Amino acid sequence: MIEPFIKHLLNEKRYSIHTVQSYEIDINQFHAFLEDLNETLETANPKLLRTWIVSLIEADIKPRSVNRKIASLRTFYKFLIKREVVAQNPVVGIRPLKIPKPLPEFIQKIEMNNMLDQMVFEDNFSGQRDRLVLELLYGTGIRLSELIGLKVADVNLYVATIKVLGKRNKERIIPLSVDNTSIIKTYNKHKQEAGFDSPFLLVTDAGKPCYPMLINRIVKRYLGLISKINKKSPHVLRHTFATHMLDNGADLNAVKDLLGHASLAATQVYTHNSLEKLKSTFDQAHPKA
Repeated sequence: MIEPFIKHLLNEKRYSIHTVQSYEIDINQFHAFLEDLNETLETANPKLLRTWIVSLIEADIKPRSVNRKIASLRTFYKFLIKREVVAQNPVVGIRPLKIPKPLPEFIQKIEMNNMLDQMVFEDNFSGQRDRLVLELLYGTGIRLSELIGLKVADVNLYVATIKVLGKRNKERIIPLSVDNTSIIKTYNKHKQEAGFDSPFLLVTDAGKPCYPMLINRIVKRYLGLISKINKKSPHVLRHTFATHMLDNGADLNAVKDLLGHASLAATQVYTHNSLEKLKSTFDQAHPKA
Protein backbone atom coordinates (compact mmCIF):
# COMPACT_ATOMS: atom_id res chain seq x y z
CA MET A 1 0.00 0.00 0.00
CA ILE A 2 2.82 2.37 0.78
CA GLU A 3 4.73 1.89 -2.47
CA PRO A 4 1.80 2.81 -4.78
CA PHE A 5 1.19 5.92 -2.67
CA ILE A 6 4.82 6.97 -3.00
CA LYS A 7 4.68 6.49 -6.77
CA HIS A 8 1.48 8.55 -6.83
CA LEU A 9 3.21 11.43 -5.05
CA LEU A 10 6.22 11.29 -7.36
CA ASN A 11 4.56 10.69 -10.72
CA GLU A 12 1.11 12.25 -10.43
CA LYS A 13 1.49 14.92 -7.76
CA ARG A 14 5.04 15.75 -8.87
CA TYR A 15 6.19 16.29 -5.29
CA SER A 16 9.90 16.81 -4.67
CA ILE A 17 12.08 13.90 -3.58
CA HIS A 18 12.58 15.53 -0.18
CA THR A 19 8.83 15.91 0.41
CA VAL A 20 8.11 12.35 -0.69
CA GLN A 21 10.83 11.01 1.60
CA SER A 22 9.20 12.80 4.52
CA TYR A 23 5.84 11.18 3.70
CA GLU A 24 7.48 7.78 3.43
CA ILE A 25 9.29 8.12 6.76
CA ASP A 26 6.11 9.22 8.55
CA ILE A 27 3.98 6.41 7.19
CA ASN A 28 6.64 3.76 7.81
CA GLN A 29 6.95 4.93 11.42
CA PHE A 30 3.22 4.53 11.94
CA HIS A 31 3.34 1.15 10.19
CA ALA A 32 6.11 -0.07 12.52
CA PHE A 33 4.12 1.15 15.53
CA LEU A 34 1.08 -0.82 14.38
CA GLU A 35 3.11 -3.98 13.78
CA ASP A 36 4.33 -3.88 17.39
CA LEU A 37 0.66 -4.00 18.41
CA ASN A 38 -0.18 -6.76 15.91
CA GLU A 39 -2.23 -4.26 13.90
CA THR A 40 -2.03 -3.21 10.25
CA LEU A 41 -2.54 -0.07 8.23
CA GLU A 42 -5.92 -1.48 7.14
CA THR A 43 -7.12 -2.06 10.69
CA ALA A 44 -5.88 1.26 12.11
CA ASN A 45 -8.51 3.35 13.88
CA PRO A 46 -8.60 6.77 15.57
CA LYS A 47 -7.84 5.24 18.98
CA LEU A 48 -4.64 3.62 17.69
CA LEU A 49 -3.64 6.84 15.96
CA ARG A 50 -4.12 8.84 19.18
CA THR A 51 -2.00 6.28 21.04
CA TRP A 52 0.74 6.75 18.47
CA ILE A 53 0.55 10.53 18.80
CA VAL A 54 0.90 10.23 22.58
CA SER A 55 3.97 8.03 22.12
CA LEU A 56 5.50 10.68 19.85
CA ILE A 57 4.87 13.40 22.43
CA GLU A 58 6.40 11.23 25.17
CA ALA A 59 9.44 10.78 22.93
CA ASP A 60 9.84 14.59 22.90
CA ILE A 61 8.94 14.94 19.23
CA LYS A 62 8.12 18.59 18.61
CA PRO A 63 4.44 19.48 17.99
CA ARG A 64 5.24 20.84 14.53
CA SER A 65 6.82 17.50 13.55
CA VAL A 66 3.89 15.54 15.01
CA ASN A 67 1.46 17.66 12.99
CA ARG A 68 3.43 16.93 9.84
CA LYS A 69 3.13 13.20 10.51
CA ILE A 70 -0.63 13.54 11.08
CA ALA A 71 -0.92 15.41 7.77
CA SER A 72 1.08 12.70 6.00
CA LEU A 73 -1.27 10.00 7.27
CA ARG A 74 -4.33 12.06 6.39
CA THR A 75 -3.16 12.31 2.77
CA PHE A 76 -2.16 8.63 2.74
CA TYR A 77 -5.56 7.40 3.91
CA LYS A 78 -7.41 9.66 1.48
CA PHE A 79 -5.41 7.93 -1.24
CA LEU A 80 -6.36 4.50 0.12
CA ILE A 81 -10.05 5.40 0.32
CA LYS A 82 -10.09 6.58 -3.29
CA ARG A 83 -8.48 3.27 -4.28
CA GLU A 84 -11.06 1.46 -2.10
CA VAL A 85 -8.29 -0.19 -0.07
CA VAL A 86 -9.86 0.94 3.20
CA ALA A 87 -13.40 2.05 4.01
CA GLN A 88 -12.65 4.62 6.72
CA ASN A 89 -10.02 7.27 7.34
CA PRO A 90 -8.69 6.92 10.91
CA VAL A 91 -7.32 10.45 10.77
CA VAL A 92 -10.79 12.01 10.54
CA GLY A 93 -11.47 13.90 13.75
CA ILE A 94 -7.81 14.00 14.76
CA ARG A 95 -6.88 17.61 15.40
CA PRO A 96 -3.33 18.90 15.02
CA LEU A 97 -1.43 19.78 18.17
CA LYS A 98 -1.28 23.38 19.30
CA ILE A 99 2.07 24.90 18.47
CA PRO A 100 3.24 27.24 21.24
CA LYS A 101 3.97 30.74 20.03
CA PRO A 102 7.49 31.95 20.75
CA LEU A 103 7.67 34.63 23.41
CA PRO A 104 8.50 38.12 22.13
CA GLU A 105 12.21 38.89 22.35
CA PHE A 106 13.16 41.95 24.35
CA ILE A 107 16.22 43.84 25.58
CA GLN A 108 17.21 43.64 29.24
CA LYS A 109 16.79 46.81 31.31
CA ILE A 110 20.49 47.14 32.07
CA GLU A 111 21.28 46.94 28.34
CA MET A 112 18.72 49.61 27.49
CA ASN A 113 20.08 51.85 30.23
CA ASN A 114 23.62 51.37 28.95
CA MET A 115 22.56 52.38 25.45
CA LEU A 116 20.37 55.38 26.28
CA ASP A 117 22.15 56.77 29.34
CA GLN A 118 25.82 55.94 28.82
CA MET A 119 26.32 55.73 25.06
CA VAL A 120 27.63 58.93 23.48
CA PHE A 121 25.58 60.15 20.51
CA GLU A 122 27.25 62.70 18.24
CA ASP A 123 26.17 66.28 18.92
CA ASN A 124 24.93 66.87 15.40
CA PHE A 125 21.73 66.34 13.45
CA SER A 126 22.20 62.65 12.54
CA GLY A 127 23.48 61.70 15.99
CA GLN A 128 20.56 63.31 17.78
CA ARG A 129 18.11 61.95 15.19
CA ASP A 130 19.35 58.42 15.85
CA ARG A 131 19.06 58.97 19.59
CA LEU A 132 15.49 60.25 19.23
CA VAL A 133 14.53 57.21 17.12
CA LEU A 134 15.65 54.87 19.90
CA GLU A 135 14.13 56.98 22.66
CA LEU A 136 10.72 57.18 21.01
CA LEU A 137 10.54 53.50 20.07
CA TYR A 138 11.47 52.40 23.58
CA GLY A 139 9.89 55.28 25.47
CA THR A 140 6.46 55.09 23.84
CA GLY A 141 6.20 51.60 22.32
CA ILE A 142 4.99 52.94 18.98
CA ARG A 143 5.19 50.92 15.79
CA LEU A 144 7.70 51.58 13.00
CA SER A 145 4.96 52.93 10.70
CA GLU A 146 3.66 55.18 13.48
CA LEU A 147 7.14 56.55 14.13
CA ILE A 148 7.71 57.36 10.46
CA GLY A 149 4.27 58.97 10.16
CA LEU A 150 4.79 61.18 13.22
CA LYS A 151 4.52 64.86 12.30
CA VAL A 152 5.79 67.95 14.04
CA ALA A 153 2.18 68.97 14.72
CA ASP A 154 1.59 65.65 16.51
CA VAL A 155 4.12 66.52 19.23
CA ASN A 156 2.89 68.65 22.13
CA LEU A 157 5.85 69.53 24.33
CA TYR A 158 3.74 71.71 26.63
CA VAL A 159 1.72 68.75 27.91
CA ALA A 160 4.41 66.17 26.97
CA THR A 161 2.36 63.99 24.62
CA ILE A 162 2.39 62.72 21.05
CA LYS A 163 -0.61 61.96 18.88
CA VAL A 164 -0.19 58.72 16.97
CA LEU A 165 -2.19 57.43 14.01
CA GLY A 166 -2.28 53.66 14.43
CA LYS A 167 -3.88 50.71 12.69
CA ARG A 168 -7.37 51.18 11.23
CA ASN A 169 -6.70 54.95 11.37
CA LYS A 170 -7.23 55.03 15.12
CA GLU A 171 -5.63 57.93 16.93
CA ARG A 172 -4.21 57.66 20.43
CA ILE A 173 -2.38 59.99 22.75
CA ILE A 174 0.84 58.74 24.37
CA PRO A 175 2.65 60.57 27.20
CA LEU A 176 6.30 61.52 26.88
CA SER A 177 8.89 61.28 29.62
CA VAL A 178 11.00 64.25 30.72
CA ASP A 179 13.95 62.70 28.86
CA ASN A 180 11.84 62.31 25.71
CA THR A 181 10.83 65.97 25.65
CA SER A 182 14.39 67.11 26.33
CA ILE A 183 15.77 65.01 23.47
CA ILE A 184 13.05 66.23 21.09
CA LYS A 185 13.98 69.83 21.88
CA THR A 186 17.66 69.13 21.22
CA TYR A 187 16.84 67.34 17.98
CA ASN A 188 14.52 70.14 16.82
CA LYS A 189 17.34 72.64 17.36
CA HIS A 190 19.71 70.63 15.15
CA LYS A 191 16.96 70.12 12.59
CA GLN A 192 16.31 73.86 12.41
CA GLU A 193 20.04 74.65 12.14
CA ALA A 194 20.30 72.17 9.25
CA GLY A 195 17.53 74.11 7.45
CA PHE A 196 15.13 71.16 7.28
CA ASP A 197 11.58 72.48 7.15
CA SER A 198 9.63 69.22 6.92
CA PRO A 199 6.18 68.57 8.41
CA PHE A 200 7.48 65.17 9.51
CA LEU A 201 9.29 64.98 12.84
CA LEU A 202 11.98 62.55 11.73
CA VAL A 203 13.89 63.19 8.52
CA THR A 204 16.93 61.82 6.73
CA ASP A 205 20.31 63.54 6.47
CA ALA A 206 18.94 65.14 3.29
CA GLY A 207 15.83 66.48 5.04
CA LYS A 208 13.44 63.96 3.46
CA PRO A 209 10.91 61.91 5.49
CA CYS A 210 12.48 58.85 7.12
CA TYR A 211 11.79 55.45 5.58
CA PRO A 212 11.61 51.93 7.13
CA MET A 213 15.05 50.72 5.99
CA LEU A 214 16.79 53.72 7.54
CA ILE A 215 15.05 53.22 10.90
CA ASN A 216 15.85 49.52 10.81
CA ARG A 217 19.52 50.26 10.14
CA ILE A 218 19.67 52.72 13.05
CA VAL A 219 18.08 50.27 15.48
CA LYS A 220 20.18 47.32 14.33
CA ARG A 221 23.39 49.34 14.62
CA TYR A 222 22.86 50.51 18.18
CA LEU A 223 21.26 47.33 19.53
CA GLY A 224 24.22 45.41 18.12
CA LEU A 225 26.50 47.41 20.40
CA ILE A 226 24.73 46.45 23.62
CA SER A 227 22.88 43.17 23.07
CA LYS A 228 23.43 39.71 21.59
CA ILE A 229 19.72 39.24 20.92
CA ASN A 230 19.10 37.53 17.56
CA LYS A 231 16.50 39.93 16.23
CA LYS A 232 17.40 43.60 16.31
CA SER A 233 14.44 45.58 14.99
CA PRO A 234 12.13 48.47 15.90
CA HIS A 235 9.49 45.92 16.93
CA VAL A 236 11.87 44.46 19.51
CA LEU A 237 11.95 47.86 21.18
CA ARG A 238 8.14 47.83 21.20
CA HIS A 239 8.27 44.40 22.89
CA THR A 240 10.84 45.77 25.32
CA PHE A 241 8.65 48.76 26.19
CA ALA A 242 5.66 46.52 26.97
CA THR A 243 7.66 43.96 28.95
CA HIS A 244 9.44 46.55 31.08
CA MET A 245 6.16 48.37 31.76
CA LEU A 246 4.54 45.17 33.02
CA ASP A 247 7.65 44.21 35.00
CA ASN A 248 7.35 47.52 36.84
CA GLY A 249 3.71 46.91 37.75
CA ALA A 250 1.84 48.72 34.96
CA ASP A 251 -1.84 47.85 34.54
CA LEU A 252 -2.40 45.49 31.60
CA ASN A 253 -5.25 47.59 30.22
CA ALA A 254 -3.09 50.71 30.36
CA VAL A 255 -0.32 48.97 28.39
CA LYS A 256 -2.95 47.79 25.89
CA ASP A 257 -4.08 51.38 25.32
CA LEU A 258 -0.51 52.66 25.01
CA LEU A 259 0.32 50.01 22.41
CA GLY A 260 -2.89 50.62 20.49
CA HIS A 261 -4.01 47.00 20.64
CA ALA A 262 -7.60 46.28 19.65
CA SER A 263 -7.98 43.51 22.22
CA LEU A 264 -6.42 42.56 25.52
CA ALA A 265 -5.40 39.17 24.11
CA ALA A 266 -2.72 40.80 21.96
CA THR A 267 -1.21 42.46 25.03
CA GLN A 268 -1.34 39.41 27.29
CA VAL A 269 1.53 37.75 25.41
CA TYR A 270 3.87 40.13 27.24
CA THR A 271 2.71 38.87 30.63
CA HIS A 272 4.45 35.56 29.86
CA ASN A 273 7.82 37.28 29.79
CA SER A 274 7.07 38.93 33.12
CA LEU A 275 5.82 35.64 34.56
CA GLU A 276 8.99 33.85 33.47
CA LYS A 277 11.05 36.49 35.23
CA LEU A 278 8.88 36.12 38.34
CA LYS A 279 9.36 32.34 38.32
CA SER A 280 13.12 32.76 37.90
CA THR A 281 13.25 35.15 40.85
CA PHE A 282 11.17 32.76 42.93
CA ASP A 283 13.41 29.80 42.11
CA GLN A 284 16.53 31.74 43.02
CA ALA A 285 15.25 33.40 46.20
CA HIS A 286 12.72 31.11 47.87
CA PRO A 287 14.36 28.69 50.36
CA LYS A 288 11.89 25.94 49.48
CA ALA A 289 12.00 26.43 45.70
